[in-house]
Amino acid sequence: MLRFGALAAGVPAVLGAAATPALATVELPGHGGGRGPLIVGHRGASGYRPEHTLASYELAARMGADYIEPDLVITKDKVLVARHEPEIGGTTDVASRPEFASRKRTVQLDGVSVTGWFTHDFTLAELKTLRAVERIPQLRQHNTLYDGLFEVPTLQEVLDLRKRLSRELDREIGVFPETKHPTYFRGLGLELEAPLVRALRRNGLDRPDAEVLVQSFEATNLAALRMKYKLRAPMVFLSSGSGRPFDDPKSYAEYLTPAGLRELSRYVDGIGPEKGQVIPRKADGTLGAPTSLVADAHRAGLKVIPYTFRAENQFLPADLRSGTDPAAYGRAIDEQITFLRTGLDGLFTDQPDIGVLARAAAFARV
Repeated sequence: MLRFGALAAGVPAVLGAAATPALATVELPGHGGGRGPLIVGHRGASGYRPEHTLASYELAARMGADYIEPDLVITKDKVLVARHEPEIGGTTDVASRPEFASRKRTVQLDGVSVTGWFTHDFTLAELKTLRAVERIPQLRQHNTLYDGLFEVPTLQEVLDLRKRLSRELDREIGVFPETKHPTYFRGLGLELEAPLVRALRRNGLDRPDAEVLVQSFEATNLAALRMKYKLRAPMVFLSSGSGRPFDDPKSYAEYLTPAGLRELSRYVDGIGPEKGQVIPRKADGTLGAPTSLVADAHRAGLKVIPYTFRAENQFLPADLRSGTDPAAYGRAIDEQITFLRTGLDGLFTDQPDIGVLARAAAFARV
């Protein structure tokens, strides 16, 4: 069974009270049936199917992913759906639908002006008339074969798929939901937290040993889930390589210091850093030396599951690219082996089959 163990008890410090740190442990399927890092299907198998579709999630599980990752946004009628962002012009065919032309507008999304179509301006029934399209067709032309075939799924549909695939594959498939822009949605009167907690409880997944990891780029969102909403499922704080959470004066860099990690350990079980925070690149774009982040996080009792590993040259370090075509595959297995050997507890990848191969190679006994 895949499992995060004991959760931190008490009230998180960001809410104004002290708490007692607790170590989280993970039981993982590793090479030869032992322990090893999680392979998380990033937005499903988004390297092979349009992201955040049931087809993408199912393919990820069948390729060997331990967890599938739905990003969660919300509709006008308060239903959680899986999209990378509230804006859906780049991931659905809404721009070609004349009946929705008047819905296009500009909003301030976490302080940034964004123009397009937004899930919170649509009911679920209206969203279900749309179809998913490939988000980066210039790099993933193959995925455009599937444009127009798949709906925008609800969180409940993703959880139903998880349950079915766990039976069919005879192993537990985990789900790794991310709350997207929770402060923004809360300002619209469309909070993400309550419907997420209700869904997890309705499906028997709000447990410390559930195959669930709730993630967010906003630390206060995770603290509120633990304290206000009494969420018992494990949680992961995501960090960017720069900047800070929108609702927070503390930068991501400050959260990843030893002191910041100790604070996080009071209410989360792991961190999800941008992969360059684990191994940065040199000035020439080649892969550099590992930082102390993995060791620092482990000392604080936190697991480390960085994002995002992709096979195309455009996303790889300069010394691991093959040829000059940005869409061609480079030495992605080598990159992931290098990162896994830093002691990671998992990784997010758009190509889960490559992650599974890299994990096996990284821990093979020779």
